[in-house]
Amino acid sequence: MKRRFSLGWGLAAVILGALMGSAMGQIVGLLFPDGVVKDFFLRAASIGFSPTEINLVIISFTLGFTFNLNIIGLIGIIIAAYIFRWYA
Repeated sequence: MKRRFSLGWGLAAVILGALMGSAMGQIVGLLFPDGVVKDFFLRAASIGFSPTEINLVIISFTLGFTFNLNIIGLIGIIIAAYIFRWYA
C-alpha cells in the first residue's frame, strides 16, 4: 500500500529545502568568484506582497511577505522533497 504525500510534509519540505538552499547559496557566494556562474546561481526572483499597514483605530498591524527563490534554493527544495518522500 503506497502512502500519499501529505500537505504538511510538503510544506515542511519546501520550508526546510528553502533554508538548505539559502545556506548553500551563501556557501556558493563565498566560493565562486564574481562572474556569470555566481550571478546565475544567486540571482533570485522575488514573489510576494509588499508590506501593507492596516489601521483599525484600536489596533494597527502590517502584513506582507516576500519569497526569494533562486536556483540553489530550488535545488534545496528538490533535495528536501526527495528526502521527505521516504518519511511521508
